[in-house]
Amino acid sequence: MLVTSCAVGPDFLHPAAPEITRYTREPLTHTSSTDVASGQRQGFVPGRDIPEQWWTLFRSPQLNALIDRALHNNQTLQSALASLRAAKEAVYAQEGKFFPLAQANFNPTRQRTSAALTPVPANGAQVFNLVTAQLEVAYTFDVWGLNRRTVESLEALSDVQRFQAEAAYLSLTANLVVAVITEASLRGQIEAIEQIIAINEKMLETIRRQFETGFANRNDLALQEAALAQARATLPPLRKALAQARDLIAALAGTFPTEGPRGTFRLAELHLPPALPVSLPSQLVEQRPDVRAAEEQLHSASAQIGVTTANLLPSFTINANGGYINTGLPHLLAPQNLFWILAGNATQTVFDGGTLLHQLQGAKDTYQAAAWTYAGTVVGAVQNVADSLHAIHNDADALKAARDFQRAAKVSFDLAQQQMQTGNANILILLTAQQTYLQASLQVVQASAARLSDTAALFQALGGGWWNREELPEQRIVNVGTGEADIPAERPGEVRSIWSALWGIFRSDTSP
Repeated sequence: MLVTSCAVGPDFLHPAAPEITRYTREPLTHTSSTDVASGQRQGFVPGRDIPEQWWTLFRSPQLNALIDRALHNNQTLQSALASLRAAKEAVYAQEGKFFPLAQANFNPTRQRTSAALTPVPANGAQVFNLVTAQLEVAYTFDVWGLNRRTVESLEALSDVQRFQAEAAYLSLTANLVVAVITEASLRGQIEAIEQIIAINEKMLETIRRQFETGFANRNDLALQEAALAQARATLPPLRKALAQARDLIAALAGTFPTEGPRGTFRLAELHLPPALPVSLPSQLVEQRPDVRAAEEQLHSASAQIGVTTANLLPSFTINANGGYINTGLPHLLAPQNLFWILAGNATQTVFDGGTLLHQLQGAKDTYQAAAWTYAGTVVGAVQNVADSLHAIHNDADALKAARDFQRAAKVSFDLAQQQMQTGNANILILLTAQQTYLQASLQVVQASAARLSDTAALFQALGGGWWNREELPEQRIVNVGTGEADIPAERPGEVRSIWSALWGIFRSDTSP
């Protein structure tokens, strides 16, 4: 127990958190606002924690229900959870090597020996039965911590898979929110164009009457007909995008397009969170699943240095083999039939052409690669947050400008319609005002959707609040033949072998 508590190789140290205190050069406190849906001011609150179900801040019961279904049905998330279970089982399997290997063997044989040889049985028979019942026990002392470092590496890889599952969870929820916002945005754009089409149809009727009475020429009528056709031509691409967005939502929810959500989403039903939590950069490295996964990859690489170092040192093994052997099954367990063997073994590699040394150097280089990957992941995480903050800040200004543009374009369009109806305006002036108003209306819808989408992107960039959740969603087992997934699986860690449980108690008492 004393020698097993030691392990060669470096002990892993958690990387230091970045020393920066904010994500942007200039401090951001709040955004601008305007008088339109999703146009209210948002404030940035440094250090505030992110709620577990951050999507509820959009205050859409329909969105909440959709995400709840997706968390139980999404195939990608369930695959990540199954991979997590497999990674944990690999740890438990390796922990079993801390205990002796015991194997029972029963071997009945019938054989004949050559007359030229001394008969094997004591009775001198050449043809005889031989029955052997034995117990074999082998144990390798973990003097240098080879198995301990291997378990440490596998535990780190298990944590990698855990954070990949958290990343799949976060990606699913964020993608669903963005997909819902995209659907709502497309519906808003379609509604804006349909309003323009309705106005064009009325204007076409007016110009047709004027043409019939001689107050408008054929060119004016043709231009208005072309404008109406152009407005109608913008609808099919938007309807196609809307149908594809609905299909994406169904796929993310783990269902087929025909089984997708029956309800619809509109921008007016999605509310912009007024206060946005902004974790400190020192907290970000503990909250981002990708950063934590990169850290555990670094941890695993560190443990592998210990594994390769231990391979350079002697290994010590003891073997015990005992049992009974007799020429017949009756009286097999008689004392005179007892046999046993006890052996020890010490092995040291003397020459292998430098294989072990190169493996050690390779492990060190792998650690360096993992360290650089971790550093790059941290930089990328900070960049994601900074990009989201800049996007939210500028989205508010873009929406304000689009709303001002729409307001002015509406006044110009209304005046052009009045003048056209009274015969005091040229058709080209009306068409220009109409196109300007349509463009402004679409920009308002798109800018409103951008504010919602970038708000969701900020929650994703900050880690999504997984640390406030007690556990991952229930894992399920799918029947490949039927495609059904009705049987809940045991969560990782609930069922472990007795040896793994014993090792957990032993390790808690002997770990340095």
